[in-house]
Amino acid sequence: MKKLISILLSGALVLSLAGCSLRGAVHKIEEEVSGPTVEVGGQTVRVDESVEQSGFTAEDFQCDETTGRITCLSRPAMTGVDVSSHQGDIDWAAVAGDGIEFAMLRVGSRGYSQGTIRADANFETNLAGAQENGLQVGCYFFSQAVTAAEAEEEADFVLSVLNGRSMDLPVVFDWEQIVEDDARTDGMDKAAVTACAAAFCEKIRAAGYRPCYYCNGVVGYLQYDVAQLTDYDAWYAEYDADWPSFAYAFDLWQYSKTGKVAGINGNADLDLFFPKLVEN
Repeated sequence: MKKLISILLSGALVLSLAGCSLRGAVHKIEEEVSGPTVEVGGQTVRVDESVEQSGFTAEDFQCDETTGRITCLSRPAMTGVDVSSHQGDIDWAAVAGDGIEFAMLRVGSRGYSQGTIRADANFETNLAGAQENGLQVGCYFFSQAVTAAEAEEEADFVLSVLNGRSMDLPVVFDWEQIVEDDARTDGMDKAAVTACAAAFCEKIRAAGYRPCYYCNGVVGYLQYDVAQLTDYDAWYAEYDADWPSFAYAFDLWQYSKTGKVAGINGNADLDLFFPKLVEN
């Protein structure tokens, strides 16, 4: 009987020690996952504090209720549009006269079903019109790349169209999720999408242009490992918001897809571009 009691006491001590060890492990896990988080796409995502943060708050922005235009109060920002052949013929003189300072122009796109690359039918006209009327210009490619090799192919296409012509603003990798139809990009994981962005941007940078990737909250938090893309600019999209809530630093904010701009028929995407701050 004494031996049995001794065994039971010994077992209780082991369990007690194990319990302490387990509680310590749980505490350690809690410490490891502590820190700022965001809710996106039905998930709680931890913000990587090793990546440069945006630092913006609602107090940094002001919206003109009449025009829907947003201005930044805390640092210099330019107002712009992004366009493609979907906007049809554009009166760029009227656009420039309506306070628009820059334009991001679509160079081309890859189809989301067959993966065919096509040039934007209006790129050359838009480029000439924007530049002739004093707008600064950048460009983007709508990607549906599923491998880094395809992303490099897209970058090569963009570079062939630009043919050495200078861009004032970034050349952008615009990879997007297709939400209303089946797409060849369905099911891609974070590693694959990030590899595509990096492959495109590296080709663009090697050619002497300023590379950039485009994202919204879902893609930015769930599809990209932003820690691997810190060498490139970021273009963030968030509509119907008073301020851009993305945790990480970015260089452009696409804040509306229903803007009104003279010279553009129908709705227009409106953007702010934040020039890099130079420390003295």
